[in-house]
Amino acid sequence: MNRKANKPSKMGRVRNIGIAAHIDAGKTTVSERILFYTGRIHKTGEVHDGAATMDYMEQEQDRGITITAAVTTCPWRDHDIHLIDTPGHVDFTVEVERSLRVLDGCVTVFCAVGGVEPQSETVWRQAVKYQVPRIAFVNKMDRVGADFFRVVREMKTKLGAQPVPIQIPIGAEDKFAGVIDLLTMEAVTFSGKHGEVAERGPIPDALMAEAAEHREKLIEACGDVDDEVAETFLGGGEISTEKLREVLRRGTIANRLQPVLAGSALRDRGVLPLLDAIVDYLPSPLEVIAAEGFKPDTEERISRPPDANAPFSALVFKVILAEGRRHVFLRIYSGTLDAGDEVLNSSRGQNERVARLFRVHANKRERADRAEAGDLVLAAGLRFARTGDTLCDKADPIVFEKMQFLKPVIACAVEPRHNRDLDKLQDALRKLDDEDPTVELKEDENTGQMLLAGMGELHLEILVDRLRTEFGIEVNTGNPSVVYRETIRRAAAASETFERFLDEEKKQRLFAFAKVRVKPAARDAGSGFKDLRDATNIAEFPVSEKDLKEIGLGALDALEAGPIDGYPVQDVEIELVELRTSPGETTTIALRVATSNATRSAIKDAQPTTLAPLMHLEVFVPDTMVGSVVGDLSARGARIEGVETEGARGVVHATVAMTKMFGYSTDLRSLTEGRGTFSMRFDRFDSLD
Repeated sequence: MNRKANKPSKMGRVRNIGIAAHIDAGKTTVSERILFYTGRIHKTGEVHDGAATMDYMEQEQDRGITITAAVTTCPWRDHDIHLIDTPGHVDFTVEVERSLRVLDGCVTVFCAVGGVEPQSETVWRQAVKYQVPRIAFVNKMDRVGADFFRVVREMKTKLGAQPVPIQIPIGAEDKFAGVIDLLTMEAVTFSGKHGEVAERGPIPDALMAEAAEHREKLIEACGDVDDEVAETFLGGGEISTEKLREVLRRGTIANRLQPVLAGSALRDRGVLPLLDAIVDYLPSPLEVIAAEGFKPDTEERISRPPDANAPFSALVFKVILAEGRRHVFLRIYSGTLDAGDEVLNSSRGQNERVARLFRVHANKRERADRAEAGDLVLAAGLRFARTGDTLCDKADPIVFEKMQFLKPVIACAVEPRHNRDLDKLQDALRKLDDEDPTVELKEDENTGQMLLAGMGELHLEILVDRLRTEFGIEVNTGNPSVVYRETIRRAAAASETFERFLDEEKKQRLFAFAKVRVKPAARDAGSGFKDLRDATNIAEFPVSEKDLKEIGLGALDALEAGPIDGYPVQDVEIELVELRTSPGETTTIALRVATSNATRSAIKDAQPTTLAPLMHLEVFVPDTMVGSVVGDLSARGARIEGVETEGARGVVHATVAMTKMFGYSTDLRSLTEGRGTFSMRFDRFDSLD
């Protein structure tokens, strides 16, 4: 792995991109067209027919939605596009999160009718978090109510984006005929059975003034990135298409602007220019920030350049079961990896052997002997790797920052329909938990039942269905119930002495004393541990850095189950106030246990309280029904945060407790004569007071 690559790197001609959007914006249809036009498939499969290539799971085909991120590679203009099609439903946000973590660029698809919808905002925030350059594709321009420029305005107001149209549509709704390329100032229409021929011609006279206006805005945006463009524009000079394209690329990669295109993927219009834009404006692995991490067991920051000749490093971004066997997806950031190599899992301090490597096309795999920096590959044989783990060269270790995922908000009891399947069920549930970081398993202390927790009702429904289809287990489930958290309301302190005698004569003992103070932290700030002992205590009872780390872990152990109902405790600052040790009698374990017990005692005295999951809700209804929806939500205890109306459509924004939202889809259909829809995502755990 520390060897030289055998041939020059092709990283400059690689694009690692994702397709992301709100549900029903058409991103899987866009992906299908990309695969068709690049020759990766020879017949397009439609989502509504359950035949989309990237939606290969039975549950995806039955429901017409994307549930799991699917990976493929396709060629375009002598480039390799590694593409991930991600889900749009909020219950599967984890798939988007872990995909964006390892991608270099993203195509965000917006519905020309729906505009910037709730999950669009979530996806955009995730991309901003990981500094992923984006281009936007306004899809469904053929739909009634399509409005390209409204979507561009919403990108500015709702997302804080810097959208720069590089096309404008020719017509809309049933009159949508193609696009105007603002760089070349040509009209582009699409012909052939599948729109595979892009024909360029003069701009219609009726649209020339509008095209000139938007080209001027495009040049102004490029002038903000490049002084030469600004000076030439102000001086009345001509700016070449090549120069504009180069500046747009630079601005996109720097996240200073986002090119916007238009089309209708289902009608085979506009996807060919989108493919060109992916190559022209999104970065190669060589053009993104070097992957940063730290040396194991230290705070020293180090980085790995995107170089096939550098020490090997990779991030595990997904675990899957393929043909009943455990496989992991890797993004390789540096170096090379051969099938059969032994690598270090630096996140867990364990060596692992890569038995086989695969290139992936949806659910199909092709064996590969080697992968190098910039590649997204599937690996078999890794026993311990979990999502977010770092793999690296044993001689030059690095640990990348781990991924952070939302915690489950809803759970249900699961038991096998036949007792003979009990062991099989427990094994299957562990495998699902291994795959999905937003799944949690635990045993109900009162009933002994297995509780399966996830991000929403649909998430649980899919998990239970997979038990049947993938593992052949029929199960009974209880009614979904909300998952809570606990926290504290005031500061409190407690001390604990750990003393244990190792023989009957009480001559040998283990001893440790710890005093801690707990204080409430800001909501969603997380929990932490600090050593705040005074100088006298530190001098009299010194402990090593290693022991201090174990003491902190012991304190955090106490947060795993709260004093009220055993739910995890969050948003607590733990301060170590005092330690006492005894030479020859104090061990690391004794220190850890004493600190953990002291923390539990302090939490009990700190006015513990329960936190419920609060959801951010957006309800879309005809404007005449807004009043009825607001009244119903108020009766559910929701806090109405705003109401928008545009044309005949109303949007109600609210925050509401998850406990009040079971069965809401049925109630909303009844209330709005089937015309209302809603989107709900987890917002935070908070008090209902």
